[in-house]
Amino acid sequence: MTPLQSHIAGRWFGAQPGALLHSAINGQPVARTHADAIDFGEAVDFARRVGGPGLLALDFQQRAQRLKALAKHLLEHKEALYAISAHTGATRVDSAIDIEGGTGTLFAYASMGGNELPSGNLIHEGPVAQLGKTNRFAGSHILVPRQGLAVHINAFNFPIWGLLEKFAPCFLAGMPCIGKPATATSYLTEALVRVIDASGILPAGALQLVIGGTGDLLDRLDGRDVVTFTGSADTAAKLRTHPNLVRQSIAFNAEADSLNCAILAPDVTPDDEEFELFVKEVAREMTVKAGQKCTAIRRAIVPRQHVDAVAQALRARLAKTVVGDPALAAVRMGALASHAQQADVAERVALLQQGAETVCSAADGFAPQGEGVAAGAFFAPTLLLSRQPLQHDAVHDIEAFGPVSTLMAYDDLDEALALAARGRGSLVGTLVTRDPVVAAHVIPVAAAHHGRMLILDREAAAESTGHGSPLPMLKHGGPGRAGGGEELGGIRAVKHYLQRAAIQGSPTMLAAVTGEHVRGAKVIETDVHPFRRHFEDLRIGESLLTHRRTVTEADIVNFGGVSGDYFYMHFDAIAAQDTQFGQRIAHGYFVLSAAAGLFVSPAPGPVLANYGLDTLRFVKPVPIGDTIQARLTAKRKIDRNRSDAKGVGQGVVAWDVEVSNQHGELVASYDILTLVAKRA
Repeated sequence: MTPLQSHIAGRWFGAQPGALLHSAINGQPVARTHADAIDFGEAVDFARRVGGPGLLALDFQQRAQRLKALAKHLLEHKEALYAISAHTGATRVDSAIDIEGGTGTLFAYASMGGNELPSGNLIHEGPVAQLGKTNRFAGSHILVPRQGLAVHINAFNFPIWGLLEKFAPCFLAGMPCIGKPATATSYLTEALVRVIDASGILPAGALQLVIGGTGDLLDRLDGRDVVTFTGSADTAAKLRTHPNLVRQSIAFNAEADSLNCAILAPDVTPDDEEFELFVKEVAREMTVKAGQKCTAIRRAIVPRQHVDAVAQALRARLAKTVVGDPALAAVRMGALASHAQQADVAERVALLQQGAETVCSAADGFAPQGEGVAAGAFFAPTLLLSRQPLQHDAVHDIEAFGPVSTLMAYDDLDEALALAARGRGSLVGTLVTRDPVVAAHVIPVAAAHHGRMLILDREAAAESTGHGSPLPMLKHGGPGRAGGGEELGGIRAVKHYLQRAAIQGSPTMLAAVTGEHVRGAKVIETDVHPFRRHFEDLRIGESLLTHRRTVTEADIVNFGGVSGDYFYMHFDAIAAQDTQFGQRIAHGYFVLSAAAGLFVSPAPGPVLANYGLDTLRFVKPVPIGDTIQARLTAKRKIDRNRSDAKGVGQGVVAWDVEVSNQHGELVASYDILTLVAKRA
């Protein structure tokens, strides 16, 4: 059996046989690790010397395109990964969460990067603060690549998603990474990285893979670097206090297993649709991935008057769950990832049973289906019941990382919230209720102890992704025991791998650094209207000061007739006189439209479409008789690297618009976004 290999410094490494890894289904050997010692000095040097520069030779937009290409490539090879994933004990559904959930995360970050990040490798994080009286000295913030590397240490339960959900924002931020999967299922991660490497899509050094231990890797990091971890709270605590990480103040993000809860609100009765939703959600979280999810429901908190009804309904549903070899069509739950995991879960269940009743377990005739399964790492769905959960610490301290959950009875909502808080920090909690008033009471209190809260009712159920599904656009992480970190969360996760710095200087200098026009900076005024410039030719700071227009009563009457807006401030002189303005004023949207009439170049040209406004503010009222004037300035350019149906390239230009009155006072301020054609 050829050993698994690490991917270090651009080559596959490892020939000496190491530990034997077994199929979770039948115990047969499926892979060996390698015993060769990795030179982590070489790995770190390669990431810094080759990986970092290669990534920064691309910009945010180009890296987003690479992520999309990689996601498509992985989908083309997903069936090979599904076949290997079965050895981890995963059913087809379980594997889809891991494999297609991982590629879906790549697609999501490709889209977010393409739509939300600029061209280049610097993000201007405004607004600009005026620091001097005459606006010759200002300040703002920028985000730039750290010029370091990331070490991603992953858990055994999601060998593919676990790597990709960390890699996607890290890659988008321009930081090379070294991924270290848990050994038990590392054969699936190795297969993934081989597919990635063979694609040639990533720059050299963008992703390295460690099979086995991390040796002295963490000792070789410095303050530019980032360490992210997914796994047990105990291991997270050890890594967090690693001497070099502490000494060098190295950024550390942990996502740890937690005792997540689901609360059935007292307004729900067994006759309600929400009751069934609660039962289904708890059962699903017990059986998907055989309960091996850091987000699984470990504590189901139920009104005392309904706890026996919930127990009976869950017992009946779990009894229908067919466990065994995922190759069999009838099987709905597979095995735990390893025999070591099986023994650990059994030990923890025994501790939990000391303070709880057993509703269902292996004693109910557990018999996994399939050939050779007796040597597999199967574990029966196990439901416990604690009638006095405030009196038992174990159910709030011990996590059995498998198909195990404990029902807990409560008397009122305050007690339910107290039980939820006993988890000392969780990744996710669910509230099942019909009553918005209950949701408004529970969520703000529970949110202090949870990274994410799902409110589940019959309306949301049709589209809900469920309690246990982290989403790329929402934060994944939680306080306290859950690690205190944040993964995913859209562009927030990208910013975790960037360095934020405050910058100060003249508006002209800030504009030069940020690559964006800053008000007060020098502008470029030419005889050519900025709307006549193609994308490549337009320079940031090109500006047009328009001619003037005096607002008349006819303007207000005509705009009201066209828009149907007859608000009293525009048409009722007596009522308007009693307001803070003391007179009738023009519609804000008339001012906006009139400004467009002043700066738009009407003839066909490179500007193709206006598709939005940002930061719109009506600063001062414009009464009848005021004269307005607009300044249009090219603020920001983003090359989307896209073409229209005819093959003509396009970019996005954001224009800064200032509308002023005859006194030079700002009356309206906004950014207008346009698609602009390229010459070729």
